[in-house]
Order: sequence, then C-alpha cells, then structure tokens
Amino acid sequence: MPMPKWWGHVNKRLFNPRAIAGGKWPVLTHVGRSSGATHHTPLDAHPVDGGYVFVLVYGSGSDWVRNVLAAGSAQLRVGGRDVHLAAPRLVGEAEAFQALSDEVNRPPRLLRITEFLRMDLVAN
Repeated sequence: MPMPKWWGHVNKRLFNPRAIAGGKWPVLTHVGRSSGATHHTPLDAHPVDGGYVFVLVYGSGSDWVRNVLAAGSAQLRVGGRDVHLAAPRLVGEAEAFQALSDEVNRPPRLLRITEFLRMDLVAN
C-alpha cells in the first residue's frame, strides 16, 4: 500500500471534514457497500477524455474505492457543479498517465502508486 493505513484514518476523521467544508476540493459522493449510507470524500479528480481519473494514494483497498466499484457509479462535485460518473475500473499507471494531461503532476515515485481509478461521465 502506498500510504500507511493509519494515515488514511487520520485524514478521514480530521482533514477530510475540513476539506469538504472549505469547498476547494472536488468531493466524491458514494454509497457504502454494507451500510448503504452516503459518504463524501474529498479527492484529487483529474479530468480526462470522457471522464475522470483518481490517484489511489491509499491503494484500491480503500473504503471509498471499494464502495464505488461495488455500486458502479458515484457523483462528483467539481467546480461548483455535479457530474454523474459510472463504469469505475482500476487502471495501471501506463493507462492513467496516457489519459492525463501533461500539466497534471505525477505522484512522487517514492509513494509507489501503481493503481488509479478511472470513471466515465454519464450524459445527463
């Protein structure tokens, strides 16, 4: 796992609520796979042709990733608007980097991030 799991717990309880309240980060709304509860997760969301790519800083075992994969869709609030995303799939760094624009900073190699989540825009 690229980042330690304990740091994810700190982020979830301390920093994520502040990031959501600040309104500067894109926020992914997804449904818990067991609880059915609605969750809001601030993330780096990178627009790509036909959708978005998310860097999986904590790996594909993160609750939000597992929730999105199980549900098959999620809502993303970005730039003051909501977009519906579907067809979540894990992709490797070669596919992710090919889709991302050159202006997007790549994760530091030190983090050893090799998994990304790609989702497609759903036309309204």
